[in-house]
Amino acid sequence: LYNLFVKEAVVSTQSTGDVEASNAGLNYIGLDGSIGCLVNGAGLAMATMDIIKLHGGDPANFLDVGGGATAEQVTEAFKIISSDPKVKAILVNIFGGIMRCDVIAQGILEAATNLKLDIPLIVRLQGTNVEEAKALMGMSNIKILPIDSLDEAASMAVKLSDIVGKAQALNVKLDFSLDI
Repeated sequence: LYNLFVKEAVVSTQSTGDVEASNAGLNYIGLDGSIGCLVNGAGLAMATMDIIKLHGGDPANFLDVGGGATAEQVTEAFKIISSDPKVKAILVNIFGGIMRCDVIAQGILEAATNLKLDIPLIVRLQGTNVEEAKALMGMSNIKILPIDSLDEAASMAVKLSDIVGKAQALNVKLDFSLDI
């Protein structure tokens, strides 16, 4: 009976994002910031969140797709991140060791197409099949800000998130829609 009570208590404290991520085989923790983070690996997630803070921003989540994510899981990750109204920009930071960057790129393109993302999307990919990933993103008509340096990517995410937040506070409509 105690285990059932504890399990129900834990489930009742989980956010919708936590439950959706768990169902998709992803790791998610919602935070209070404005920059959505899609990463692979807890260490890279922590480093990404630290560098966002270093540049004056605040992460909106910790979403780890792990080392063997599929394009469908990446799309699900974007659904979870973009469903948070506090998210003003998304920073993707992937180091492809086991995780292939081309699979991440396919998921990014599917998500952008299916979700009609209208916030800035900053993508930093390094590692396995990174050139293929860059080619896929470059050949698409989707507005993605590809940046090789994590420092520059985090700085750009903070700046764009701030711009979007200020514009929303003034009821100014910015068009970050992705031309599909």
